[in-house]
Amino acid sequence: MAGYRSKSIKDELRDNLRERLSTGKESFEGVWGYENSVIPELERAILSRHNINLLGLRGQAKTRLARLMVELLDEWIPVVEGSEINDDPLKPMSRFAMELINDKGDDTPISWMHKNDRFYEKLATPDVTVADLIGDVDPIKAANLRLSYADDRVIHFGMIPRANRCIFVINELPDLQARIQVALFNILEEGDIQIRGFKLRLPLDIQFVFTANPEDYTNRGSIVTPLKDRIGSQILTHYPEDIETARKITEQESNLDGRQTDSVYVPDLAKDLLEQISFEARDSEYVDAKSGVSARTSITAFQNLLSTAERRALLTGADKTMVRLSDFLGVIPAITGKIELVYEGEQEGADGVAGILIDDAVKSLFPEYFPEINKLERKDAETPYDELLHWFFQGEGFELLDDFTDEEYKRTLDSIPALNELVEKHQPEFPKEDVYFLKELVLWGLVSYKKLNKNRFEDGYQFKDVYGSFINDL
Repeated sequence: MAGYRSKSIKDELRDNLRERLSTGKESFEGVWGYENSVIPELERAILSRHNINLLGLRGQAKTRLARLMVELLDEWIPVVEGSEINDDPLKPMSRFAMELINDKGDDTPISWMHKNDRFYEKLATPDVTVADLIGDVDPIKAANLRLSYADDRVIHFGMIPRANRCIFVINELPDLQARIQVALFNILEEGDIQIRGFKLRLPLDIQFVFTANPEDYTNRGSIVTPLKDRIGSQILTHYPEDIETARKITEQESNLDGRQTDSVYVPDLAKDLLEQISFEARDSEYVDAKSGVSARTSITAFQNLLSTAERRALLTGADKTMVRLSDFLGVIPAITGKIELVYEGEQEGADGVAGILIDDAVKSLFPEYFPEINKLERKDAETPYDELLHWFFQGEGFELLDDFTDEEYKRTLDSIPALNELVEKHQPEFPKEDVYFLKELVLWGLVSYKKLNKNRFEDGYQFKDVYGSFINDL
């Protein structure tokens, strides 16, 4: 305790943030895409000693930001040993701590609380009660101690008093019933609590962080206006604004098995395509934009993508393999559970919409690597794709089977001279190990522009001339 100076948690956060900012150290490490938007606002709120509401759609790192605030706390703080509410030895609040200090004086037993233990989190659900959060009279305690209900020692403290001198996060605040939100008024403004009519004033020292979805999306409730008025800063979060940032998040959060990353090679183009699917979903007419498309969509899709390739390698007895565009069929289950569909999307079906999003992602990336295909073209106009389309027109197309070994896969793609020439002409510097994924992108891109036809059958894909397919169907 020598040299210890009592300090509120908000001052603690503020002082440690000041030190980080002045030394150039990151205040919220491992959060990408917020460097010039959310993080500066969060830093300003902490410097202002505000309670904070992080408002944004699902999968925007709101809870992660709250948890990272723990790193701005002092490493250790002293606590009166045995105190239910983490009493500061120099500023005791509870009857237990005050009586113990009066009795023991300088010999009062002290324990030290690490910063990692100073984070409390509660998911707001409709069944949360005032007793859960604030506290209530405990009749069992009263009976065991033979105390009157008028004695404040019969109080059982709820989660908030027990989080004294800690960061307390309430996730999905609008889900909390309005009458429970009202119970937070005094804590936020005056810093005290009231339990069952007791004249009990506990000047709690808590850093509150709330998270919420925009109210126009949350149909289960809303944040009551007086509570919003008592929250110092409301900070809007957002999704990654570019594919590069989205890729950093996905790679950081994927938690892959080392054996998987060692045995499966993922082309950079495949990673870009995976992220583009989420970007397409956020703009899709089939997806409810108000519900958002979580960053977890890309994370779980990436895991499925590698697992699809890994499974094939295990079945074919290969030590190593590479991700193929046809492996993206395996990411569909990771997409369907993460997107909310509007009426038109329900008509297409979740799997159908996922397939459309993959095709749209291919279509968006295609012009970055090859000449754009115009919707309207003169009948006899020459295009860079004429020879390739002619190859399909003359033949019966070809098939890419799911269980092809890497050698069979490469040999099949190499068997189309016009495809090889097209890739060599427009992407001569493309990494050699990624060129087969690029070749598949050409075929899928031509399908998305309705220049070729792609059919999925039980164990693979078939690519055919679009007109020949139509004639055969007749």
